[in-house]
Amino acid sequence: MHKLIFYFIDEFKKKHLTNLDKNISIIYRNYNKIYNESEVLEIKKFCLSTKRNLFISNNLHLANKLKLDGIYIPSFNKDFSIIRKIDKRLKIIGSAHNVREIMIKKKQKVDLIFISPIFKVKKKTDFLDIYRFNILSKMTRNRVIALGGINKQNIKKIKIVNCSGFAGISYFNDRIK
Repeated sequence: MHKLIFYFIDEFKKKHLTNLDKNISIIYRNYNKIYNESEVLEIKKFCLSTKRNLFISNNLHLANKLKLDGIYIPSFNKDFSIIRKIDKRLKIIGSAHNVREIMIKKKQKVDLIFISPIFKVKKKTDFLDIYRFNILSKMTRNRVIALGGINKQNIKKIKIVNCSGFAGISYFNDRIK
């Protein structure tokens, strides 16, 4: 099975993204500033030219208006009314950390559930590891993406977990420096 791969970015760095494998989808997620529509359009243009999918985090208005490939609904977004406002052609992806959040994502009708953190990350003291990740992934019929703490030392472990792919930030940042 072909693995799905996602890279979270918080700003557009064309040279940086050009060095990535072509099968990596981009998730634009920036919680520190208001989305700049022209920057999102620039990212969209790049993604179209490189045949990548582009998702935007938590901004349904821009996803619909700019006809992006989809929207990423983070774990903290528990709004169920969002599904009534989504353009039917958009792919919906979202993250969860536990069973309760997985159930919320299912009610939000996400196509893929990002379960995190699979490995240790700097900003959290606890993580799932392979055993608990696999238990959570079996709680849903949705395809699951591994997220969190993935690096060049543990990337091979992704092959033995119940997932359709992985997503990351630092894994890609470290590879293309």
